[in-house]
Amino acid sequence: MRMTTPDEDLASAAAGGDRQAFASLLDRHYDRLFGLCFRLTGSRAEAEDLCQDICTALPAKLGSYRRQAKVSTWLYRVAVNAAHDRRRKRATYIKASDGWGTWEINRQAELSETQDQVSWLHHAMAQLSDDLRDTLALILDDITHAEAADILGISEGTVSWRVSEAKKRLRALKQQEEAQ
Repeated sequence: MRMTTPDEDLASAAAGGDRQAFASLLDRHYDRLFGLCFRLTGSRAEAEDLCQDICTALPAKLGSYRRQAKVSTWLYRVAVNAAHDRRRKRATYIKASDGWGTWEINRQAELSETQDQVSWLHHAMAQLSDDLRDTLALILDDITHAEAADILGISEGTVSWRVSEAKKRLRALKQQEEAQ
């Protein structure tokens, strides 16, 4: 019966405390949410942590869902915001530990990337600015430019420009690697 229930109705029921509705909503969207988190972070471990944080906070956040967008669009916005928050916290931590710990933090980051063995695309995406990476991550998940614009709170034209700019930078990175 829950399979035919629209996402919007499940979200409303989950916001009201219906655990089964919440479980059904997660069943429908978890894989795509995790995929987006992976593209936003470039690391499986980071994506798992981010996804867990989102799912833990989601019951409280569902109260703010107003049916003005599809549940999937709203959920992607929640994920992008959570990724931004995580980056801000990491930047604050790095700034606070600047000095003797900077070398160790950088060394640990390099080890983590090596151990995770991310694909070329994820590695290259990590070199893009946050705005370009977030936009490209959404588009690679078959989100339309209009939906990405809604999620990111920007115009559709800006989404198109960011995708074009990201592709140009990825091509340049690839050419630079091939030249070495």
